[in-house]
Amino acid sequence: MDDLKGRCIVEYHGAELFPQRWFDFVFVLRCNNTVLYDRLAARNYSDKKIRTNIECEIFEVLLEEARESYDEKIVYELQNETPEDLSKNLEFICNLVSQWKTEE
Repeated sequence: MDDLKGRCIVEYHGAELFPQRWFDFVFVLRCNNTVLYDRLAARNYSDKKIRTNIECEIFEVLLEEARESYDEKIVYELQNETPEDLSKNLEFICNLVSQWKTEE
């Protein structure tokens, strides 16, 4: 992926600040509520912060925001609960970007 010089990856928890023209892909990482709770508790998040994040996941707030803000063809929903998911997602993203790069 060295030939993608000048390309950027933006990690952010929302879509309200960024126009569609900035992105070729949008990835929304999803997580089971139990796994998410354990992750946030391990980071010593407050009960209120944990509850807010769990509710956001239950109601698919970020996924819906991405779908409303960007063309659905560029929005991808990926499960991200395990190290295996992380590896699988990374491979998927690299393949998608490589394929897109050759089509450009």
